[in-house]
Amino acid sequence: MMGSGDLRRWVGVINVLRMASLLPHEAAICIAPARMSVTHPILDRSIVLVGLMGAGKSTVGKRLARRLDLDFTDSDSEIEIAAAHSIAEIFARFGEESFRDGERRVIERLIDGPPKVIATGGGAFVNERTRTLILERCIAVWLDADVETLAERVTRRDTRPLLKDKDPLLILRELAGIRNRVYALAPIHVRSHPMPHEGAVERIVEAVTEWQRKQ
Repeated sequence: MMGSGDLRRWVGVINVLRMASLLPHEAAICIAPARMSVTHPILDRSIVLVGLMGAGKSTVGKRLARRLDLDFTDSDSEIEIAAAHSIAEIFARFGEESFRDGERRVIERLIDGPPKVIATGGGAFVNERTRTLILERCIAVWLDADVETLAERVTRRDTRPLLKDKDPLLILRELAGIRNRVYALAPIHVRSHPMPHEGAVERIVEAVTEWQRKQ
């Protein structure tokens, strides 16, 4: 029969062996949530939001980036920083062709970095060279909405050069007729309804996850 001194020595030996990882430890108590599955896709490329002005690309993009633990950037903002001019000023002083060339180069620079969420201007994806760049190296998401919703949203800002002194509803209907067939080349299409933007975010996450599964 083991005496109290022998018992203390035996317990000491066991503790030493455990510290040296020679004996298994007792199972730890798990205080984390029972479900630890990944709740968003792990990306190896950027998500680029395309679509008409007013679709909510920047607003949804910021929320999507937080949801995916990624950085967010707006290509129009990056263009303005690089050019030291507003978008409206670039259009007025240098014309749309010059703007599109600079836009493509800025988007290419953004894509070269780590995966992020990028919101683009309404005409970016319409440019063939920019569209090819996005489709080859990113996950393009067409964020869509009916023109009435778009028109209501764009009236909150007066800095859009294509709408200067014009009826937003008429212009957006015309643009939708021309551009929507191009936006449809994006592999993911999500409707941006007049509802909390979190709904659009979750639909994008689900669609990106499904897109990855099929690759």
